[in-house]
Amino acid sequence: MAVILVIDDERGIRELLDTFLRQKGYDVVLAASGREGLKVFRRERPDVVVLDLNMPGIDGLTILQEIRNLHPSQPVVILTEAGTAEEKQQVRALGVTEYIVKKFALHLLGDSLNRLLISTSPSA
Repeated sequence: MAVILVIDDERGIRELLDTFLRQKGYDVVLAASGREGLKVFRRERPDVVVLDLNMPGIDGLTILQEIRNLHPSQPVVILTEAGTAEEKQQVRALGVTEYIVKKFALHLLGDSLNRLLISTSPSA
C-alpha cells in the first residue's frame, strides 16, 4: 500500500487529507511543520509527499529543495492557498509535476496521486 506524507501547518487540512486519503486506501503520515516533515520523510521514505508551500519556520520551497537533495525523483504534490507565479515557476524548476490550489475538489488530489503512483510503480 502506498504511503503518503502530508506536510501542512493547518490542522484542518491535515485532518481532511488524512480522512480522504485513508478512504482511498493509502497509508498516511502527517507532519505539522516543515522541520517535522523532513524528519518524517527521512524516516518513512513515502511514495508521495503532499506539501504546503506557505508555512511558518521552514517554508515549503525550502522543504522541497531538501527533499530533492535527498531523493531527486521523489514525487511531490504542492498544495497551497494561493501561490505566486514566481513560486509556481520555482517549484516546477525543482521537478514538481502537480500543483494544486487548496480551494480544490478532493478528486483532483486523488487523480494526481493516482497518476504519480502509476508512473512511479515498478511495473510502469
